[in-house]
Amino acid sequence: MQLRGLDVLVVGGGVAGLATAAALSQRGASVRLLEQADGFHEVGAGLQISPNGARVIAALGQGAALAQAAQRSRAVVLRAGDTGAQVLRMAQPQDGAGFHLIHRADLISVLQGALADVEVQFGAAVTSVDMTAARPAVALGAVETLRADLVVGADGVHSVLRPAVLGTPPEAPFFTGQVAWRALIPGAPGDAAEAQVFMGPGRHLVSYPLRGGALRNIVAVEERRDWAAEGWHHRDRPEHLAGAFAGFGGPVPDWLAQVDQVFLWGLFRHPVAPRWHRGGAAILGDAAHPTLPFMAQGANLALEDAFALARALDRAEGLEAGLAAWHRARGVRVARVIAAANRNARNFHLRPPLAALAHLGLRLSGHVMPGAALRRFGWIYDHDVTAT
Repeated sequence: MQLRGLDVLVVGGGVAGLATAAALSQRGASVRLLEQADGFHEVGAGLQISPNGARVIAALGQGAALAQAAQRSRAVVLRAGDTGAQVLRMAQPQDGAGFHLIHRADLISVLQGALADVEVQFGAAVTSVDMTAARPAVALGAVETLRADLVVGADGVHSVLRPAVLGTPPEAPFFTGQVAWRALIPGAPGDAAEAQVFMGPGRHLVSYPLRGGALRNIVAVEERRDWAAEGWHHRDRPEHLAGAFAGFGGPVPDWLAQVDQVFLWGLFRHPVAPRWHRGGAAILGDAAHPTLPFMAQGANLALEDAFALARALDRAEGLEAGLAAWHRARGVRVARVIAAANRNARNFHLRPPLAALAHLGLRLSGHVMPGAALRRFGWIYDHDVTAT
């Protein structure tokens, strides 16, 4: 269909929303982005952008900006939690689209560079959606109602658009029995641009540098029965994090001793939405298919969704046909990536004696077949949604 003149509202000013607004605008749509905050603020922490996501950023014209704002990741290093000893080093290619380590706020700034023709409206919290008319409408409280040919919900796991698209009340998420802490500490300019994963019984810790080593990102996950609230903005006490990982060695004790502000959230499993569109409304990213963080693919899948949506609509003969084609193209891949993330959670948390055997197997494979572990996930990283 001809996107020029298509009137679009994108709900949510995160990675998914910015990428969607940019992709649709660059193909000629008239796009207004609705963000409930009063601006794009310095929030969040580190993200890993893998080649499948980096290709989308480049296709949006922001490849150079990504290279400047991010560090090119050189490897993922798996380590034994108790000693910090290396189990397996998975070197990452330094050519092509590449793997990147970036602060979320910096990625938001990168994507803002693609919004030249997008109208951004801050302080626009969508409270309800009306699907009864030919053109869907969103209400911004009692203040304003906006209509568009297409409304895209890029508004995360607590999406207002999702129940409107599904025609059912919000589903209750399933607590996975895992919680995660997120913290930033001062880094060192000489820190290697690598993601390190320290694996222990029932827990693991991931860390990597940001902003040229000025900061170090820490994400630590623990299995527990105690429920914790969903959402990454809940404050916790640093001693709780330090206590949970008291048995870890290597650089971990020093890192945790530097934590002065930490956030805790419960990891919940949400079902992939059985439908991603209805009439003139669609959902994508976490609004459609939230994923656990164990493959670092949440932002990358959102970037893929955004580009694929704009391309599918551009190629289709009508809005409904384009939305249907987009969901068909994305559904199987998204479900497969989410399943891989679920498996990784178990692999990082093995207990004795299985942990020792698994680590020995990883060490041997690293010597006998270097690169095999990374190639195992080539179907994720080599995917190029901009070329198909």
